[in-house]
Amino acid sequence: MDIVILLFLTSGLFLGWSLGANDAANVFGTAVGTRMVQFTTAAIVCSIFVILGAVISGAGAAHTLGKLGSVNALAGSFVAAFSAALTVYWMTRASLPVSTSQAIVGAIIGWNLFSGSITDSNALFKILGTWVACPLLAGLIAAPLYKLTQRILKWAQFHLLRLDAYTRAALIFAGAFGSYSLGANNIANVMGVFLPVSPFTDFDLGGFATFTGAQQLFLIGAIAIGVGVFTYSKRVMLTVGDGLMPLSPVAAWVVVIAHSIVLFLFASEGLENLLANAGLPTIPLVPVSSSQAVVGAVVGIGILKGGKNIDWKILGNISAGWVTTPIISAVVCFVALFFVQNVFNQQVFREVSYSLTPTAMERVVEMGLPAEDLKVIEGKTYNNASAFRAAVLEQTLLSKSQETKVLYYAEIFHTKITPNKLTKSDREWLGEERVKILDSLSGKSFAYKWQLSDALSRDSDQWKLLEQTTVNKVYNKQINSRLDFVYRTFSVIERPR
Repeated sequence: MDIVILLFLTSGLFLGWSLGANDAANVFGTAVGTRMVQFTTAAIVCSIFVILGAVISGAGAAHTLGKLGSVNALAGSFVAAFSAALTVYWMTRASLPVSTSQAIVGAIIGWNLFSGSITDSNALFKILGTWVACPLLAGLIAAPLYKLTQRILKWAQFHLLRLDAYTRAALIFAGAFGSYSLGANNIANVMGVFLPVSPFTDFDLGGFATFTGAQQLFLIGAIAIGVGVFTYSKRVMLTVGDGLMPLSPVAAWVVVIAHSIVLFLFASEGLENLLANAGLPTIPLVPVSSSQAVVGAVVGIGILKGGKNIDWKILGNISAGWVTTPIISAVVCFVALFFVQNVFNQQVFREVSYSLTPTAMERVVEMGLPAEDLKVIEGKTYNNASAFRAAVLEQTLLSKSQETKVLYYAEIFHTKITPNKLTKSDREWLGEERVKILDSLSGKSFAYKWQLSDALSRDSDQWKLLEQTTVNKVYNKQINSRLDFVYRTFSVIERPR
């Protein structure tokens, strides 16, 4: 691998280290803070299960984060990850359990502003909603669970020494579950910005399984998290586990379980599939904050006890950190992008052009969009999404969904189908019928993503997206994942002049 690529990936490792030092520590913070589990034991268990969760189940939450903004240059990914890591490091130095989720979201927004890209408001509001829901949900789970646990222990009447042993074992088990959930949910924060420009390719593991490029990214990111847990997490563990509110060992266990459930709910593709197949509303797969979940659970138990033991000053400082983290990260990222581009002459974003060519205008007419209003800008080329959007809105007033469609149909994305780029594992993942359609398009070029999508779905139902319903959500997600892979694989990138 090129040494420059390794250099750029170091910012992701720095962010992983920061997450391990801050967010990942929270799964064992209450256990260590109450002196029920030794720090070394907690760090070992946490590191192992974070790695397992990241590699096995890390793909789910990365999808929503990618929709917020697709950083399309390796140097830009480096700056975004470094800015988020630096912000989290500053907060960690202040012993505040801030969110890497908020830091990376702020960094992506900073990149969007610098590159002229548009921040997907639907994805942003979904993520912002989870920032509110995460601590509330953790508190709502923790309070009744604590009450139920107390009643069970009162009924069981364990001997004090046996209760102590059971509690330690339960805390380790809960921490392992929480670490797995954290790896599955938050690895998107660490390596998600590198997915569109990943230098890794899939390879077979002795014919038994395929180790994907995304899993390789997630593995090295998870190892960095583990290093962060060992080297710098103890201070934040003690802040959450003891500084916010004194916790009994039983309360500490409840906090970890409640936190783990919340992270699992927002990371599990299996749960999403189960709910969708049953026709029920699904839970968004979004990287949420481990810190927010822990703090929410602690406060939930504190309120159940009357709220007298909560250190409201510390809670206020933590909340202030949550509010300022994305703002600081966005500003740092914007300034750093300017510096890296103009001082080091690195390409921090790849220009994406937009043009309503006659072909695109035909499509706009077919979809019932106000094409007549857009005749003025037909054939004109715009160098970024923000400039094109501004030109469109000067001519006509569109709803949010109409605006999204016009942007999609006008985005120029050159592809040329060259089937020999597909590996054996690629072909197996895509499926025989889908590959057959791709082979039939060999040598053909397309200027827009939708042109390629139309060509694929014209002769095969397996490339068609279904009407968006709860039941079809998982199926469409799988098709979109394969379409994204095809776009990346056969893209023809115009090199900067």
